Amino acid sequence: MIKPSVGVARKIDFSLFSKLWTIRLESHCGILFKDGRPLSTSSAPAYMSSLETSSTLDNESLPDKTKVVICGGGVVGASVAYHLTQLGWGPHTVLLDQGRCGEGTTWHLSGLVGAFKPSLSQVKLAQYSIQLYKDMEAQGLDTGWKQCGSLCVARTKDRLTVFKRMKAQAVSWNIDCELVTPLEALDLCPLIAVSDLQGGLWIPGDGVADPYKICSALISQVKLAGVRVYENCAVHQVHNKDCKVTGVDTSRGSIECNFFVNCAGFWARQVGKMSEPFVKVPLHAVEHYYLHTKPIAGLDPMTPVVRDQDGHIYFREKEGCLLVGGFEPRAKPAFEDGDLPNCSTSRLLPEDWDHFHVLLEQMLLRVPVLGSATLDQLCNGPEAFSPDCKWIVGESPEIQNYFVAAGMKTVGISAAGGVGKATADLIVNGCSPYDLHELDISRFLGLHNNRKFLRDRVREVPGMHYGLIYPFHEFETGRNIRMSPIYPKLRAAGAVFGQVMGYERPSWFDPKFNEDSRLDNGYHPYRIAYTKTFGQPPWFDYVKDEYSACREAIGLSDYSSFTKIDILSFHPYSSLLIIIIIIIIIIIIIIIIIIINNNNNNNNNNNNSLKSMARFVLCFRSGLQSKGREVVDCLQYLCSNDVDIPLGGIIHTGMQNKLGGYENDCSLSSYMMIAPTIQQTRCKVWIQKHLPADGSVTLSDVTSMYTAICIMGPFTRNLLSELTDTDLSPRSFPFFTFKLRMNSNTFCLDLKELDVGLANGIRAMNLTHTGELGYVLYIPNELALHVYTQLIEAGKKYGIRHAGYYAMRAIRVERFYAFWGQDLDTTTTPLECGRSWRVKIVKYMYVLMLDISWLIINMNCFPIATQKGKHFIGQEALEKQRSEGVKRMYVQLVLNDHDPEFDVWPCGNEPIYKDGQYVGLTTTTAYGFTFKKQVCLGFVKNLDSEGQAQEVTTEFVLSGNYEVDIAGVRYSAKVNLHSPNLPTQYPDKERGAYLATREEQVAR
Repeated sequence: MIKPSVGVARKIDFSLFSKLWTIRLESHCGILFKDGRPLSTSSAPAYMSSLETSSTLDNESLPDKTKVVICGGGVVGASVAYHLTQLGWGPHTVLLDQGRCGEGTTWHLSGLVGAFKPSLSQVKLAQYSIQLYKDMEAQGLDTGWKQCGSLCVARTKDRLTVFKRMKAQAVSWNIDCELVTPLEALDLCPLIAVSDLQGGLWIPGDGVADPYKICSALISQVKLAGVRVYENCAVHQVHNKDCKVTGVDTSRGSIECNFFVNCAGFWARQVGKMSEPFVKVPLHAVEHYYLHTKPIAGLDPMTPVVRDQDGHIYFREKEGCLLVGGFEPRAKPAFEDGDLPNCSTSRLLPEDWDHFHVLLEQMLLRVPVLGSATLDQLCNGPEAFSPDCKWIVGESPEIQNYFVAAGMKTVGISAAGGVGKATADLIVNGCSPYDLHELDISRFLGLHNNRKFLRDRVREVPGMHYGLIYPFHEFETGRNIRMSPIYPKLRAAGAVFGQVMGYERPSWFDPKFNEDSRLDNGYHPYRIAYTKTFGQPPWFDYVKDEYSACREAIGLSDYSSFTKIDILSFHPYSSLLIIIIIIIIIIIIIIIIIIINNNNNNNNNNNNSLKSMARFVLCFRSGLQSKGREVVDCLQYLCSNDVDIPLGGIIHTGMQNKLGGYENDCSLSSYMMIAPTIQQTRCKVWIQKHLPADGSVTLSDVTSMYTAICIMGPFTRNLLSELTDTDLSPRSFPFFTFKLRMNSNTFCLDLKELDVGLANGIRAMNLTHTGELGYVLYIPNELALHVYTQLIEAGKKYGIRHAGYYAMRAIRVERFYAFWGQDLDTTTTPLECGRSWRVKIVKYMYVLMLDISWLIINMNCFPIATQKGKHFIGQEALEKQRSEGVKRMYVQLVLNDHDPEFDVWPCGNEPIYKDGQYVGLTTTTAYGFTFKKQVCLGFVKNLDSEGQAQEVTTEFVLSGNYEVDIAGVRYSAKVNLHSPNLPTQYPDKERGAYLATREEQVAR
């Protein structure tokens, strides 16, 4: 390796270096400059033309029919094709590329292959990719793979904390890595300056590869397995019938197919628009730079990849030269008008040296040898990024059997192997062994595909790639899109906002901030939530007060962002049939009234008759609405819990996939479904896939129709009783119910729509999704401001206080409530997280049998207990797991010796140790204001000496001493298996009536 004369950082005259580099460019590269700017642009390397690409079928026509058509012959598309061949679908697969395979973004990628990614799912995909490339090399296929290791360096203490967390997580993610000192970093790579460094992280298993060689190798293999590859064949239209893929029109003709895979990378969003309806693939290009030097004498070919995230840069050795790149904090969008070039050659852009100068300064600072190197070229190859800086994978919400694998954000080579396998598994098997929910394309809404939104958002997204991401990170662009009607009031009350699914949601409230802070236009300042630390956050005291209000007085929260869906039945009855049915009902009611009048010897008999009559009318009414229970039967198939309950009840249920994992976790009441905010697209798609083909059951997304206000705390019943005439006593409106009203004058059972103040038509649920007492009011939007004002004014005497999402999170973590997307995912089963009592396979079903003639005589209904087989998705997997035992168990851990003022806080993915041995990971964490300790939720495994998971029992979990590793420091912890009873000044039996985890606690 070349060693600089001084292995430390030096002050550099960057203007001098710019002049020197300009001279070298002109003299060595033949690049002419004018006003300090090059007049020529970079181009594809010459070796591309010499590499043998796949056999192209340029002279052959497309087949009339196939199973799968893949659009895009880059490394991702080639990987999808390869893994389809591994599943036996090679002869049934066609791969198309509008140009030459591998000439899209593949040829100019940096070739970095690293295992560390932001989440476990992405880590597993990357690890699979690395192993794939190693296996290909072992088979004699040239991939350019070189395990040179990677060195990440830290300039700040916070960055070093990130590395310490990564080192701690490595035991669970199976990544070999070591923390190193600045001097040790210099020994690993003598090219770097280290005087300003705090330390580093050495990852020996990382490496580099050649994306183009990998692509070519994969293409050659899929050809041998029967895949037909057509180059210079552009996709023009993707056809569907009843929202299922049926075929593709191309520049060389049409082809019928059952599946379509959009692997178009840079062009994926454009290809998504080639169907009706459009498939929304939210991607936007930004300029992205790679700096190539001429060969440097003595440069070690095993020079590690060096990442200086604080400087936003990286470099690697490539064929005796240095390749240097980076992710600037503020990126420059490309092709802002949406008009993308049709070929790769016209896609490359002129270099913007003024924009690149931000990275160039950091490169010269970290790698002083660059100051004496000769530049070969600066490549400006735009790359497409998603709005949340994550990959986009999965089946599209708009069209079934239309899959997307795109948005790999310059690290396509790290993602390609795993994403290709996951996509092939989804196509052939309908599921993947990986949990892909955070990457699934259904995490987006239509607003995320808005071109102007994407243009603004991608200015900050690339910077996240190497940015210092603190807990609860918030984007600054694309804000104030979705807001509830009470948003101005919340903003005036001091709300500091987070954003989820485009919805502005208060994270916490700073009541004093807005007292004297009105802007010139009269509005209150808009504030975005921030943390900016790995220790005690700046919002700690605000959330503490909000938490206290929710448990000891009244807290008011905006729940409007929650997904709200009505599941309805639809039947095209003729008008005559409806009239006949109504007449029959009226006749039956008259008969019942006569019988009641003849049997009113005493009040008890009369009350029983009224109740029985009401049950009869309810059943008859349900028959009209569901034409024989279509909605119930549909939900029974979708849901793992028994949803066949009387109107007015609330059922908490999961919707499982065939492996038993959670596709959705929701509350159902009278066929209104409440689900997590991030499920708005995902859960609709899942349900729609399983609706009856005759259209007898339909969905209506009412998320934007209702403002949801949650009032929480021991005095909420007193408050709401002042504003409504409805009886809210526990007997009339018990906890975890949806209010019903029986009108004794008309003998009709109706869904209760409360009056609050002067407003009516308000749906009320007696639950809070945290376990605390309270109500969620679903208010028609035009009435929301009135109801909010009434609640605030009437609640003053009870000490009402606004509460944000962070307070809700603290309560639910302390009360051991699991949330989908944070604790539950597509691989988590109800049996693993203590919810077996919410699964039908372990419960007896009660079927209400009505004998009309007997009912008329005796005015009663009788239930018959039966073990009725109500099959649901995932039942076989759960039955098998129940018989074999679970391999992991959901637990709560309360840290004993953690100092919240000085120690690093847990924020998820911390390793859990039992008796010194690794046993699992945390999922969600929060400070418990009642416990006055940090609380972690997570899963515990029973690993044998070879690391294989064995059955986990209650005895195993409750024995031993636990520790949680936070950034390299282990803290002792107490383990809980049941929802704890939290002490309060106002104890109430209802607080313990419904607990989230494990039935044994409920039975007490």
